[in-house]
Amino acid sequence: MAKIIVEVCQNHNGDRSVLRDMIHAARENGADIIKGQMIFSEDLTHRSRFDEGAEEDNGVRKAIKRPYTDEAARLAVLDLTEDDYRFFVEEVTRTGATPMMTVFARRRIPLAASLPWPTERMVKVASYDCASVPMIDELADSFDTLIVSTGATFDPEIEKTAAFLQERRKRFALLHCVTSYPNTLEMANLARMAWLRTLAPEVGWSDHTLVARDGIAAAKAALALGADYVERHFTILPADATKDGPISITPKLLKELCVFATMPRDAQMAAIEKEIPEWRMMYGSARREMTHTEMLNRDYYRGRFASRVNGEWISNWDTREAFSRSHA
Repeated sequence: MAKIIVEVCQNHNGDRSVLRDMIHAARENGADIIKGQMIFSEDLTHRSRFDEGAEEDNGVRKAIKRPYTDEAARLAVLDLTEDDYRFFVEEVTRTGATPMMTVFARRRIPLAASLPWPTERMVKVASYDCASVPMIDELADSFDTLIVSTGATFDPEIEKTAAFLQERRKRFALLHCVTSYPNTLEMANLARMAWLRTLAPEVGWSDHTLVARDGIAAAKAALALGADYVERHFTILPADATKDGPISITPKLLKELCVFATMPRDAQMAAIEKEIPEWRMMYGSARREMTHTEMLNRDYYRGRFASRVNGEWISNWDTREAFSRSHA
């Protein structure tokens, strides 16, 4: 049966009590896996071209504007402590769900590995690190299962990562996603899961559609098309209370999605034919070019976080050592 991954992201607003309530609301409404993000604002890199952004002479944007000072200040109030991350894993485990974490900077891998994981140790690799093989290699040392998002990643990069994980004999899944926040249903290209299945034993869909407009239509279609995992951002706060609120589902929608996930595939397909008669517009193509927006986001988010080691920044794809693996 497909598993539903709830992404709490930073919808906790840096508040452990909100985080706790999110965990319990997610589990009570059916979540199989509850995922956090291990982000530390001090790992944010300053790349000057994003302070003002940039445009071509014809007005086409070539770099997004995201001033470092503003972004660092925004992230600082969302920081969780190391103890908060331990609490997260313990609390998710206590509810009966499976905890999972995305690590955004390699030097944090030893902390992630040291958390009180249950029997199965699961880790998520963000889309922008799908091609960061040094980081993936280090994560594979400490985790049993790697769930890898593939948005904003070129096909040869995905193929290389899949081959590497096969060589490492790791259990892994590749999730299709569209790194446009939000993306439209027409941009979903759910057919891409069929191509990913030629590379990985399990596949899925990480959904960034706009909840107010599209609800959980894309998530349901992905399940009916055979996704092994569906991931959605989740919130218990008003949609305008957090940056990711507009693409985050509520407990009510999560429950609806989890009930749908338990249905037989033929019943799922019959349901989407009735509820979403236009669902085929989400199918699209298995092989596609990234949109201009996705390329802009790749440019900014890939390398957004890095590891400060001996006064130097080490990226997640850098072959230099970001921590001592013998002590990880």
